Amino acid sequence: MKEIIIDTIKDNLKLLPFLFFTFLILELFEHKVSDKSKNKLEKSGRFGPFIGGLIGAFPQCGFGVAATNLYVARIITIGTLISVYLSTSDEMLPILISSGTSFGVIIKLISLKVIVGIIWGIIIDLIFKSKLEKDKIHDICESDDCDCDHGILKSTIKHTLNIALFIFIISFILNIIMEYYGMEKLEHIFLNNNILSSFVSSLIGLIPNCGASVVITELYLSNLLSLGSAMAGLLTGSGVAILVLFKTNHHIKENIKIVSLIYILGVLSGIIIDLIGLTI
Repeated sequence: MKEIIIDTIKDNLKLLPFLFFTFLILELFEHKVSDKSKNKLEKSGRFGPFIGGLIGAFPQCGFGVAATNLYVARIITIGTLISVYLSTSDEMLPILISSGTSFGVIIKLISLKVIVGIIWGIIIDLIFKSKLEKDKIHDICESDDCDCDHGILKSTIKHTLNIALFIFIISFILNIIMEYYGMEKLEHIFLNNNILSSFVSSLIGLIPNCGASVVITELYLSNLLSLGSAMAGLLTGSGVAILVLFKTNHHIKENIKIVSLIYILGVLSGIIIDLIGLTI
């Protein structure tokens, strides 16, 4: 139990800079950015999925957390959010490096996630035609009762601590489940070289805990999962970003729609990759 508590604290400490920086940006937008600048940002929204896909490639779920907050504030579109979620590497990169995977393979895997994320992000934006709303940032402040009018730093710290506490509680519960259920038991859930494995892998990837991406990556490196099945789970593995989405966005139906989209896109991507016989 002591190790679980320590690991949970360490994971949450890593997220604090991302949380603080994101909320600081939101506060600056609310207090400093003119309407003209906001209009320019809104017009450039269609390029969001490209940027989101590239940013998501960084090996930290903190970028998914940042994108979530920006989406709730309607600074980025749903397509951009999806592209970040799908391309986010979470713990995949550290596992690949520690296992001695060649640099070329690592680049190919990350590039594949980025490309898939960008493509689906563009398609989602074309389908849903999401609009940016400049007043949404203020709505977040009002709903969290952050006392935004009395200083950017004070409200930023309050936002950060509120979300960090929420993540800590949920992560602690999940870590206990993972520890006592046993990661090795998850291996028996996957079906190697079976089209159904993409459905299962994507579902496991949705678990808001870095352990999911660790298991999927290790199973792939052990040849227990095909590339498509592994990608299905790694694409949906956005870490604790999903928790932040449900915490900060009060539209439950919208949150469910986003999670459902991530799952479906992960499954479809995995099946397509296996059907065309792509290997790395």
